[in-house]
Amino acid sequence: MPQPAEMTAIADQMESYLVNHLLPFWQNKSPDRQYGGFLSHFDSAGQPTGETAKTYLSHVRLLYTMSSTHRWGYGQGRSAELARWGADFLLEHYWDDRQEGWFWMADRRGRPTFTDKVGYGQVFGVYAFSEYWLATGDIRGREAAERTYATVCKHMLDSQRGGLYELMQPDWQPQLPGSCGGDRKSLDVHMHWMEALTNLYEMTGHPSHRRRLMEVIELIVDRMLHPCHGTGWIQFTLDFEPLPAILFATQWGRDVERKEDQARPLNNTSYGHNLELAWLLLHACDILKIPRTDYAAIVRKIYDHSVKYGIDGEHGGLFVEGPHDGPTTVVQAKQFWQQAEAMVALLDACAMFGDEAYWRAFRNVHDFVFSRFVNLAGGGEWYERVDRAGAPLDSALGHGWKSSYHTVRSTVQCIRRLRAMAEGLRRTNQGEQA
Repeated sequence: MPQPAEMTAIADQMESYLVNHLLPFWQNKSPDRQYGGFLSHFDSAGQPTGETAKTYLSHVRLLYTMSSTHRWGYGQGRSAELARWGADFLLEHYWDDRQEGWFWMADRRGRPTFTDKVGYGQVFGVYAFSEYWLATGDIRGREAAERTYATVCKHMLDSQRGGLYELMQPDWQPQLPGSCGGDRKSLDVHMHWMEALTNLYEMTGHPSHRRRLMEVIELIVDRMLHPCHGTGWIQFTLDFEPLPAILFATQWGRDVERKEDQARPLNNTSYGHNLELAWLLLHACDILKIPRTDYAAIVRKIYDHSVKYGIDGEHGGLFVEGPHDGPTTVVQAKQFWQQAEAMVALLDACAMFGDEAYWRAFRNVHDFVFSRFVNLAGGGEWYERVDRAGAPLDSALGHGWKSSYHTVRSTVQCIRRLRAMAEGLRRTNQGEQA
């Protein structure tokens, strides 16, 4: 394993980047001082693209970013101000007073333009508003998080088969089956439900929230991971039989071209989601005050699979996805968010198991991110997507789906882990010398 000085140097580098580039990018560029809320569409030069549609997801993620950076001591008060700014706009424009839940998209003034109830967004409301309360103490954050939680439990829980329904019409009726997604469940949404419940339980300490968090953890572990390889299936039937994953015919805010009836192979898993799941699961253990070792065998399978098959040893970085049982053969481009989640998870792997291979994998991804993804000339955000060698394929720095959530959160979490690991090693070294 590396020496404390190396870990501290990387933490210092990442903190300087966060404070001087990444966080100011969003603090300075995103607030819409004319109509409220945030603008989120930025080109490769960091300039507004002219697109002013406002997705609920970009707003709730920026609420999380500003809240969490304030909570961890960054932003010099500006993050708290912008968190309140974002909360004001969300609460005024996106909550459906008549049928409950959050609208999915609005125009620049905040007038709803797409009112379907997207489960992915609903659970993020619990996550971000819990964080807002934890960071600022604004009672509206607690009220909004608990109201959203109650709405999810009322309208999304599948009491017969477990888990959540995910894609619904404005009145909470399930969407049509097939490409509309009304007959499918996903690891992604259930992972983010776990993430949201972790924050909710941290906020309230309520036994019912603890039970709900344990329930989704066991559902994921028992029903959504490959029984041999420990990697995540992507999509399922309503009773959790794995399905070849498809793109849904939903307005996501920046749609990928969807080809009718085109599905990924069934033997396919997302390295980024697997690693994100691993670190979020361990964080849930911390909040629940249960030993991380209770889930050591589960996360180790994920770490080892990702290091063996997901890390690009030739060019650096993490591939998007590949088979459960072998290396990726088709999708060799790299997307920003997988790199962000990988760095956090691989540091957890280093701390938990002390395996040099995990540190090398972390350095691989870290070095690729800062040499290929981070666009300092454009203000410091990351490109959306690059080819295998790191040339930009999609140079957008922000859009309705891509904002600050993955990049800022990863940077903050990596800094915290690196400093804790360095301090732990210093103490160990001092003890050995005594």
